[in-house]
Amino acid sequence: MNTTGTHIYTMNEYQADASKTAFYKHKVIYPALGLAGETGEVVEVVKKLLRDDDVSFSGHNTISDEKRVQIAHELSDVLWYLSQLSKDLGLTLNDIANISIEKLRSRQIRGVLGGSGDKR
Repeated sequence: MNTTGTHIYTMNEYQADASKTAFYKHKVIYPALGLAGETGEVVEVVKKLLRDDDVSFSGHNTISDEKRVQIAHELSDVLWYLSQLSKDLGLTLNDIANISIEKLRSRQIRGVLGGSGDKR
């Protein structure tokens, strides 16, 4: 439990509970499309910080608590779709996290964290 008394989830616990709310017919494609859409919503909020709030992201401006909460809510939607897509593919969120860390460590060891391309 955290200080607010709510349960602090592990990734796989979250995935198990979140999947109880998943009601869709088209496995893989539905959560993949949802993931793309929700990711776009995160980007929209950040874009509007540049346009409307003049946040420069260079340390001179700060993001308001209200906007930070708005981004957090959009990120929670991203997490739900990522969780469901992973489950539909027979993967846990722990599997995805481990793959990510292994990939990043390999890139760090090889000195290719910067740059572009999946095969660096």
